[in-house]
Amino acid sequence: MISQDRTSQLPDEQRVVMTAVGLTSPNGNDLESFRAALLNGQSGVRNYNIRYVGDTFAGVCEFEGTKYQSKKDIRRGTRAGSVGIFAAAEAIRRSGLDWANVDRSRVGIYIGVTEHGNVETENEIYSIKAYDYDTTYWSHHHNPRTVANNPAGEIALNMGITGPHYTIGAACAAGNAGIIQGVQMLRLGECDLALAGGVSESIHTFGIFASFKSQGALASHADPTKASRPFDIDRNGIVVSEGACIYLLERLSDAKARGASIVAEIVSYAINTDATDFVLPNPERQAQCVKMALDRGGLTADRINIVSTHATGTNSGDSQEIQALRSVFDGCETVSFNNTKSFIGHTMGAAGALELAGNLPAFQDGVCHATINVDNLDESCEIPGLVINQPRELNRVDYILNNSFGMLGINSVLIVRRFS
Repeated sequence: MISQDRTSQLPDEQRVVMTAVGLTSPNGNDLESFRAALLNGQSGVRNYNIRYVGDTFAGVCEFEGTKYQSKKDIRRGTRAGSVGIFAAAEAIRRSGLDWANVDRSRVGIYIGVTEHGNVETENEIYSIKAYDYDTTYWSHHHNPRTVANNPAGEIALNMGITGPHYTIGAACAAGNAGIIQGVQMLRLGECDLALAGGVSESIHTFGIFASFKSQGALASHADPTKASRPFDIDRNGIVVSEGACIYLLERLSDAKARGASIVAEIVSYAINTDATDFVLPNPERQAQCVKMALDRGGLTADRINIVSTHATGTNSGDSQEIQALRSVFDGCETVSFNNTKSFIGHTMGAAGALELAGNLPAFQDGVCHATINVDNLDESCEIPGLVINQPRELNRVDYILNNSFGMLGINSVLIVRRFS
């Protein structure tokens, strides 16, 4: 049995559980295939060409878009909307809900995004260039495509959901932030079911690639599958990727009442801000965020079994995060640390949610997936328990802590546990 944390002492009406997960990633379109790829060392990064920037690498999702959308709706909408619809619909399909009879006014949609609208604006400008920039040829779909609530709104339209929907702009901490928002709204009684997580269409905007390239932060390597290499001494930047991961969240009392299968229970979370730089991370504030989440959950650091790191493959970012983690987990010999971006690149707004999903099966199989592409560990990234290149079998996994940080100094931490 798991010894009690603070959440376990709450009434069931205030405890929130994950009862299904839907996703699309560069190396899998459901949790089973995604997990298998992580355990088998299978990268989803490939060669990619983007307008103006040229040849580079990216993590690209390949899923059956017309499974839940018509071709017309795909053309009218956005890529962020499509990946979100696929993930949300898959979560509902896997949930065991009698969806036809669910009161959809009591369903909330909370989707984390890093950015939205750049793709559509770039595409329209590129298109009207052929007409001497005559805006007569500008798409009348542009405004609904680019409003900030679009990804969540497209899910609502597609699934007939009439409860609250909005996106949470939290840079690359957004996947965690979407889940956290869902938890809060369930506890407030604002909804009875929450579709919560994150989405990214970032590979379709050349501006993101160009900006990282100008910063010297866009990954390069002879082999695309080895381009994303957090913690390696030869890491040289970020691989931009797309994806989506959306969870169905419910109050424990409701999940029990319908006999739902419970994936995990959300134990604690924290969000704070560095307030020190536009881009450079602050390890002191990151450590503070981790400690806040532990304290809120009534947990000591040694209770955590797996820490899913945010590390993106940049020189300063990876070492700064490890510095923060060393300060929190010093002396915790049973904690394992891994990284999912080494497999799929950086899925931006979806990152926190996807990276958590890849670790959730550890509650059942007791395995911590590895960080791949670490040929020569950077001394500044050394930490006891770092799982490199081969999965590690653990005696038991009860708690997983998920780090997810973003530009302008936003930090998020989410802690989930095995439900019993």
